[in-house]
Formats: sequence, C-alpha cells, structure tokens
Amino acid sequence: QVQLVESGGGLVQAGGSLRLSCAASGRTVDSGRTLSTYTVGWFRQAPGKERELVAAISRSGGSTHYADSVKGRFTISRDNAKNTVYLQMNSLKAEDAAVYYCAAELDGTLGGDSSYWGQGTQVTVSS
Repeated sequence: QVQLVESGGGLVQAGGSLRLSCAASGRTVDSGRTLSTYTVGWFRQAPGKERELVAAISRSGGSTHYADSVKGRFTISRDNAKNTVYLQMNSLKAEDAAVYYCAAELDGTLGGDSSYWGQGTQVTVSS
C-alpha cells in the first residue's frame, strides 16, 4: 500500500556529494497511517555484490543506524510532513557506486519480505 520513488542519483566525482530522496505515498490519515508509522532505510546493491543496508531511521527519526563503511559520510533524515526520507551522501568513494533503494517497513524486519521497495536510483562515482 506504500509506493516509494527514489530520486537524486547520478554521476559524481570521488569526494563529491549527492542527496537522495525517497518520496512515499499510500497510507494516510484516513487509514490511520502515514509514513511516520514506518521504519525507513536505504539499501544499495552493486554488480556482483549482495544488497546491503546503508542507513535506517526510526519512525520518529529519533534513532538511526549506519553501515560502518558510510559512518561519518552519510546522513539519513526524514520529513514526515513531506512523506520523504533523505540520504545525504558526502565524500563519496568509488566503492559507494551502486543502485540505491529505499525501503519501508511497518511491522517486521526492514528489508524483509514484507517491506515496500522503491525502483532504485543509480549512483555512479568516478575516480
């Protein structure tokens, strides 16, 4: 019931920055649910590699999680009034190149079978 659309990907030189956005629609006040009821995260998958969790944020935004590889460089945030989650990516490295997906989970494990997924946005880093 939640549709997610990522944007903001593109080509950037190593050391540069990008800001990814994940816009959500679907559950609203008439059903008693908004994006604020979902845990949201960003995953990425590079060719030949398994999908990995990059960052996650709790419903209220009060807690976050980052993969060790991006700590200090990436920041996840959410604006529930805009039904949007962001991933600010700074000091990008060649290793960050991947398709980035956002995912939202209501009840279960983020990224699991019950999660909603966007189509993904490509991030390419030149070095």
